[in-house]
Amino acid sequence: MTTLTTAFITSLPLLFNASTVLANDAAAANVTRNNIQQGELSSQSSIGDVLRHPAFSGFARRILPWDDRAYDEKLRLQDIASLLPYHSHVDPASVVGGLNRMITDISAGRQVFYDIYSNAEKTADPQKKNTGLFFFRGKAGAPFAIVAPGGGFAYVGSVHEGFPYAAEINRQGYNVFVLKYRVGQGGAVATQDLARALSFIFENHSSVAVTTEGYSLWGSSAGARMAASIGSHGAAAFGGDPVPKPSAVVMAYTGHSDVGSDEPPTFVVVGSDDGIAPASSMQRRVNALRNLGASVEYREFPSIGHGFGPGIGTSADGWITDAVRFWEALR
Repeated sequence: MTTLTTAFITSLPLLFNASTVLANDAAAANVTRNNIQQGELSSQSSIGDVLRHPAFSGFARRILPWDDRAYDEKLRLQDIASLLPYHSHVDPASVVGGLNRMITDISAGRQVFYDIYSNAEKTADPQKKNTGLFFFRGKAGAPFAIVAPGGGFAYVGSVHEGFPYAAEINRQGYNVFVLKYRVGQGGAVATQDLARALSFIFENHSSVAVTTEGYSLWGSSAGARMAASIGSHGAAAFGGDPVPKPSAVVMAYTGHSDVGSDEPPTFVVVGSDDGIAPASSMQRRVNALRNLGASVEYREFPSIGHGFGPGIGTSADGWITDAVRFWEALR
C-alpha cells in the first residue's frame, strides 16, 4: 500500500468535517483526497494495512470479523477467507472493492461510519463499542436497505456478506447500511442491535438523506435470522422504536423457522449442498410463509454450500440483482 505522508496523517481529523475543510482551505482538502485515494487497497494489501488505514481511523477493527482475537497483520486480503470459517466462495476482489468504496467516499468528505449507541450506553455495556453502521450512499431520498451479515453469532462477516452486498445494491441507486452487531451473546442480543439500527435511521433519516418508506432488510445465515425476526415481530419487540415493518426481507441460507402472524414479502436463497442450513429447512420456511399468505420468491442454487455471499463465480452469481428487483416490485 502506498505510504501516506506525515502531513496527511496530521490533518486526518479534518477529513471527518469535510464541509469545513472545503470552506476554509480547498487546496488542503484536495491534498487530503489525493493522498487517501493513493491509499487504496489491493488483494496484496494486508490486514495491518486495513487496521492502520487513516480512512478507517476510529472504526477499523469493526470492519474485520472478529472482536475477541488478535490478527496476523501480515495476512493478505487475498487470504481473508481464513478468517471466515462459516463462509465459502470468498472473492478477494469484491472484498477489496467494498473497502475501496468506503475509502473513496471518505476521501470525498462523506461520513461512512455511524455509532448507534451513545457513549454512556457503550460505557455501561462495553460490547456495544463493537457495534455501528457502515453507510453506502445512493441517490438522495431513495429507499434504504440494511444488511446483517452472518458468522454464527461468533463473528460478523461484513467483508464478504456486507460490503459487497452494499456495493451491488448501491450501484442500483439505493442507500445501504451494513450492521456491525454484538457477537457471543446469541441471536436475541444481535437482533436488538438491528432494532436499534432501524430506530437510529428513522430518527436521522433527514440528515442521511434517505426515505423511510419501503425499506428492506437483508441477512445471511445468522444475519438472516435477525432480519426475519424483525420482519415477523417488528423492531419494538426487540427494544427498538415502533417503526413500520420492512417492505421486503431478503434471506440467505438459514435454518430460522419462527414466523409471525403477518409476514412481509420474502426473497430466499440457498445452496443445494448446504450442510449447515439445508435447502429442505429453507423450503419448510417458504411453505410456512406461503401458508400465511406472504409473497415469497425462492431460489436454490446447485453445487454450492453454505455462506456463498454474493456468489461470484458460482451458480448463485447475480442473485443480489434479482433480489433488488423483487424488492423494487413491491414499492
